[in-house]
Amino acid sequence: MSSASKKLFNIIILGVSFMFIFTAFQTCGNIAQTVITNLNNTDFHGSGYTSMSIIYGVFSASNLISPSVVAIVGPQLSMVVSGLFYSLYIAVFIQPATWAFYTASVFIGIAAAVLWTAQGNCLTVNSDENTIGRNSGVFWALLQSSLFFGNLYIYFAWQGKTHISESDRRTVFIALTVISLVGTVLFFLIRKQEDTKTPGEEDSANEILGESSSAGNKMTRAVAAFKKSIKLSFTKEILLLSVTTAYTGLELTFFSGVYGTCIGAVNRFGSEEKSLIGLSGIFIGIGEILGGGIFGLLSKNNRFGRNPVVMLGIVVHFIAFYLIFFNMPNDAPIAPMEGTDDVAYMIPSKEVAIFCSFLLGLGDSCFNTQLLSILGFLYSEDSAPAFAIFKFVQSICAAVAYFYSNYFLLQWQLLIMVVVGFFGTITFFTVEWEAAAALAARSSDYSSI
Repeated sequence: MSSASKKLFNIIILGVSFMFIFTAFQTCGNIAQTVITNLNNTDFHGSGYTSMSIIYGVFSASNLISPSVVAIVGPQLSMVVSGLFYSLYIAVFIQPATWAFYTASVFIGIAAAVLWTAQGNCLTVNSDENTIGRNSGVFWALLQSSLFFGNLYIYFAWQGKTHISESDRRTVFIALTVISLVGTVLFFLIRKQEDTKTPGEEDSANEILGESSSAGNKMTRAVAAFKKSIKLSFTKEILLLSVTTAYTGLELTFFSGVYGTCIGAVNRFGSEEKSLIGLSGIFIGIGEILGGGIFGLLSKNNRFGRNPVVMLGIVVHFIAFYLIFFNMPNDAPIAPMEGTDDVAYMIPSKEVAIFCSFLLGLGDSCFNTQLLSILGFLYSEDSAPAFAIFKFVQSICAAVAYFYSNYFLLQWQLLIMVVVGFFGTITFFTVEWEAAAALAARSSDYSSI
């Protein structure tokens, strides 16, 4: 197998592994608050929003050390161990206990930081400036296929149900735990890259593969990775991209946790309100897959760079927010177990709700594929620290959003995303224009990115 074929194989395996793990985790996140609402008349007194806030809070803090962990342990083992913690978190729902639920939330926050830092390295090492756009799109499309499969099951399994029984819950979460474990095992299929650099050069492949046999050398690399993270955090490009990244954290929280809860709380949807959560997840996934696939396939022929894709993303999201504002009751995110009978500015429409799910997924893929692409392009030699900073900012904003989702009405959540999204788009444009200018100065063909 040629080097190029091996790299593409690694990207596909990386994407498929994440697809299995996040089929389980994203489905779990989408239904967690609904399941927990049905548990709160028992001895269990947890909150799905609070759990996600803990996860993303720990996730953000752990990104400060995740490059060092990946440097010492190696990316493959890092991803395998992290995958096991994802499976553990999902398994807690089989027989929920409040202490186990929140403890697992802490551990998965740490695991997530390590998993995504290793993923960013793996994506970068198996790409170059000609393939980073394509590989980002391929990975994102495979990853977001996870939204389709798990939620398709939820849609059919919960059809017509207004209450989630203990048997329903256990069946779903046993299946999701097994699916997560399958994705974890698949990480072992990722093949190592040969060293192609001259002896005096810094080896970015070794950075990802962690092949140094000396424990002292590994520790030196770990410290160096931490220092790089701190240094990169204060560069102009990272500071500007952090606004864009912050927006992705806020809208991630909204489409992956809050919006499904809103749909499940609208009593005017009748007996379909719970199964519609699954259908919403499916259409978010379709939007993600479509966006990732199109932007991945067209990236080599995109002579205009990344900005038009990001512009499409913000326009699509603004349309979605406008429709959600008109369609969903204001108290839907914080409605009690009985749901809400309120209406917004129109009678709640299932068709509009599901169409908005598609728009949320499509817009999210626009932002994330282009952020992955520009980070891999700008920081090909410092991929671990760069992706760790990306996930640090994204996850801390997701944690904040999950926290305020416990209290804020829908209109205020939408307003926050509109403001941050507007400024995040402008800052991304600025970085992309500077990257294009720098590439042109090096007499490179920018349209190949």
